[in-house]
Amino acid sequence: MAGQASPAGELVPVDPKKSDSLAWWIEQYLALEVTTVETSRREQRRDLAAFLIFMQREVRHDHPDAWTPRLTQAFKTSLQNFINRDGSRHWSDRSINRMLAHLKTFAKWVHRHRPFMLGNPTEKVKQIPTGSLLMVERALTDTERRKLLDAADMLPRVGGLSRDRFRHKSPESRPMRKGYRPWRNRAIAYTLIETGMRRAAVCRINLANSDFAGRQIEVEEKGGATHAYKISRDGLQAINDYLAHERGQDVEHFGDSPALFLPAATVVNSDGRLTPVVINAICGEVCKAADVHGKTPHSARHAMGRYLIEKTGNVAAVQRQLGHKNAAYSLQYTRITGEELGKVLDGRQ
Repeated sequence: MAGQASPAGELVPVDPKKSDSLAWWIEQYLALEVTTVETSRREQRRDLAAFLIFMQREVRHDHPDAWTPRLTQAFKTSLQNFINRDGSRHWSDRSINRMLAHLKTFAKWVHRHRPFMLGNPTEKVKQIPTGSLLMVERALTDTERRKLLDAADMLPRVGGLSRDRFRHKSPESRPMRKGYRPWRNRAIAYTLIETGMRRAAVCRINLANSDFAGRQIEVEEKGGATHAYKISRDGLQAINDYLAHERGQDVEHFGDSPALFLPAATVVNSDGRLTPVVINAICGEVCKAADVHGKTPHSARHAMGRYLIEKTGNVAAVQRQLGHKNAAYSLQYTRITGEELGKVLDGRQ
């Protein structure tokens, strides 16, 4: 197989003499077919390895002909029945569905090169219905959105105050911590809420890919694809405020970083980009200041989906803004929440 090339869009030919080991097939699949970002590749490797371990435990080898539809179903059942010591399930339905999706894609690829004796072993295995796939009940409400944006606007005045209660007994006299970046944190809160962008995507925004005139931000999403998010005027103004007031403090230290949102110059061992953990911390700070509970950065994404459905009634608008490849994900935002259903029923009285 080494040295062979294949035209774009065509499958790479595989030497059938080496096709007696599913472990070998996994390595070829990851090397030749998977083109996603490294984090996604690692996730796929883990999921495929989990099935391989299960197969070797069940049939004592990993010959492809031993992979049957019943073995796939048994793997699915084993994941559903895996219980932790505290009695909780080890794998959520979402995680199991992700593992099955990776397994299906891999099996389909192998079947094209080396047909299984009993057909594609994953073809009839169904995913687990989740009901609340996108958890729209966790979307920000209009009130929560307003409170969060108000709290974000207060960060340059009251955010990041020194925690040294001995040197500064009065809260009003406490200075802002040296490495605290209120304008950046404010801009990140606005970016999450006013675009519906994922937290990891916020970390990957490059300054050069931000079209301020067109109010559009291009960013590499999960899977390696580039997606362009539209942003509101208020969101864009928050980013411009960060550029004008604060980003220059950290450019000298992270001058080689193309990232829009830079870590503070006081941060050591940084590659010049924020991490999703930092985004979580910023979101937690703003939520605490706004007295909003039980919400995450992804709640803003759900809120954007609900908002677009309510304003346009057009699933395509949600798909375009949030970058869903499958319209079924966008369609989930047309679901009604339990609270909304209760209000509708109460309205009959």
